[in-house]
Amino acid sequence: MTLTKAELVNRIYGKNLLSKAEAVRAVEATLELIKSTLENGEDVLISGFGKFVVKDKKARRGRNPQTGEDLILAPRRVVTFRPSGVLRKKINGRG
Repeated sequence: MTLTKAELVNRIYGKNLLSKAEAVRAVEATLELIKSTLENGEDVLISGFGKFVVKDKKARRGRNPQTGEDLILAPRRVVTFRPSGVLRKKINGRG
């Protein structure tokens, strides 16, 4: 099962810490902050969870799979995620 934004809100609300509206605002605000930080080219480190890293990719040669035509793919920025050691251990059942 995939954890959706709505499910995240429901789980926060289910812990009886915030009202449903407050949980929605908290999740939305957190995601907006992460998005704007990454958009500015900065990394996001969440201790005990992992690090979202913005990387610049150079232009490269590619090929259209339908026509076989060679083309140049434009430079772009991508976001990668590196899990923390704590998260990695939990995922592998050692934590």
